[in-house]
Amino acid sequence: MIWFSQFARRWGRITQFLSLFSLCLLLVISCKPSGNPPGTAGTTATLSPSASGDGRITVGTTTKPRTLDPADAYELASLGLVFNMSDRLYSYEPGSTEIKPELATALPKVSQDRLTYTIPLRSGVVFHDGTPFNAKAMEFSIKRFIENKGKSSFLLTDIVDTVTATGENELTIKLKKPFAAFPSLLAFPGICAVSPKAYEIGAGKFQPNIFVGTGPYKLAEFGTDSLRFDVFDQYWGEKPVNKGINLQIQTSPVNLFNAFRTKAVDVAYLSMEPDQIRSLEESGKKGELQAISAQSSVVSYMALNRNQKPLDKPEVRRAIASIIDRPLIMQRVLYGQADPLYSLIPTTFNVYQPLFKDKYGDANFDRAKQLLTAAGFSKENPAKISLWYPSSSPTRSLAAQTIKSLADTKMDGLIQFETIAVEAPTFFKDITRGLYPASMLDWYPDFLDPDNYVQPFLSCEKGSEAKGCEDGGSQSQGSFYYNETVNKLIDQQRQEINPETRKKIFADIQAQVATDVPYVPLWQNKDYVFAQTGVSNVQLNPTQILVYKTIKK
Repeated sequence: MIWFSQFARRWGRITQFLSLFSLCLLLVISCKPSGNPPGTAGTTATLSPSASGDGRITVGTTTKPRTLDPADAYELASLGLVFNMSDRLYSYEPGSTEIKPELATALPKVSQDRLTYTIPLRSGVVFHDGTPFNAKAMEFSIKRFIENKGKSSFLLTDIVDTVTATGENELTIKLKKPFAAFPSLLAFPGICAVSPKAYEIGAGKFQPNIFVGTGPYKLAEFGTDSLRFDVFDQYWGEKPVNKGINLQIQTSPVNLFNAFRTKAVDVAYLSMEPDQIRSLEESGKKGELQAISAQSSVVSYMALNRNQKPLDKPEVRRAIASIIDRPLIMQRVLYGQADPLYSLIPTTFNVYQPLFKDKYGDANFDRAKQLLTAAGFSKENPAKISLWYPSSSPTRSLAAQTIKSLADTKMDGLIQFETIAVEAPTFFKDITRGLYPASMLDWYPDFLDPDNYVQPFLSCEKGSEAKGCEDGGSQSQGSFYYNETVNKLIDQQRQEINPETRKKIFADIQAQVATDVPYVPLWQNKDYVFAQTGVSNVQLNPTQILVYKTIKK
């Protein structure tokens, strides 16, 4: 599977913040957060004040969409816009990972062999160009998503066998093999309805600068630094409470911060640096603005390459898990803008089990020393490990420096880390080649199901216990983990439809990961949105997308 292609969008939310890096690099363990006012360096964007009387909402961001074509959209910047202009068969209940019908009128009817999904569709829906929506149009949209071979097409390529309109308002999808999370996958923004008159099917036949769907907004303007969305008057569902959206794309977090401070934008989302977020949070406590935080489903972790010495020894991997001091990282690096994480599966799901906390704890240096000594390491013969991360990620740089400092000051010379930054394109290319012993990454879910935190990390289609993974999810993630038992457990949970039975399988998978330690979970993000006073109903959906249609001022 082409799981590695997902990384392209997963780093788009963090940009350079060199002043913070320079300060805390010198004082990783002992420094206190900087008191310098954020946003004082750089150039303030010259913008017109946000219009206050026309009912439109001005949203500011630093994330620039690469495309608006849902068949090729994969970065969060693109998917967020596609989401707000489109409808999918299913969507998420507000504040929940549970799906609800959208263009469908009910959850799918599933055959006994769990391969055939029959989905009833809404009638009376039209596209932005006036074309009627029906089962044929939905069949076209899904086939185009698969056959145009865009960045996200792999999500359905290995799962869907056929898509057929079996009635005017009935769609039948047959899978190649059972997949319990399939309805959740159908809530992915790119798997939305698009007008058959505006698009065509064919590999590489994309329309990056237009969007013609069925959603509450239609695209009115698409510029290099601004977009305009107008309310679609013929929308079938509940119409937006505002008169439209003006999206301003800022060139840096500093410019976004200053644009919000000067009230040039009503809402600011993605991305600001930790210092800037902390400053705005303080202003929010004073009632000067609204600081809205939400638990994210984004996770950060360390991948440990079992094919690189000394990480071929399980004791070394377990020692690293014992050294990690998550509370310190939360305080010194993230300023409390994340939560400690003790499983690859986040707390978003009820299958989460904090086994790394139970088994290794935090800053358990005595345990780490025992493990390293048992593995044959000493002060004279330390375990030496290079820890890599993308140079575009100051947060990971600081976290890596924190881990290095902990090892240097607390481990009596038994283990030594060298931290190395590399440009993101090189990082993502070389991690699949196995060049990095240890690496720092994060993960943005494609769809909200525990499977999306297990299969891409642990599965291996080709490999062995001796050689590790040669082709599969774990090879793409840089751990090269291979465990035949885990492969079988992944297949079992993908086919199991009983929630309690599936939960037990996920428990077994998490227990095996805590024993083998191919990865060390670090933290689970929090998302922050900032709104001016007088703006209401600002909310994120469970996949970290800002919902436009509920915002009002």
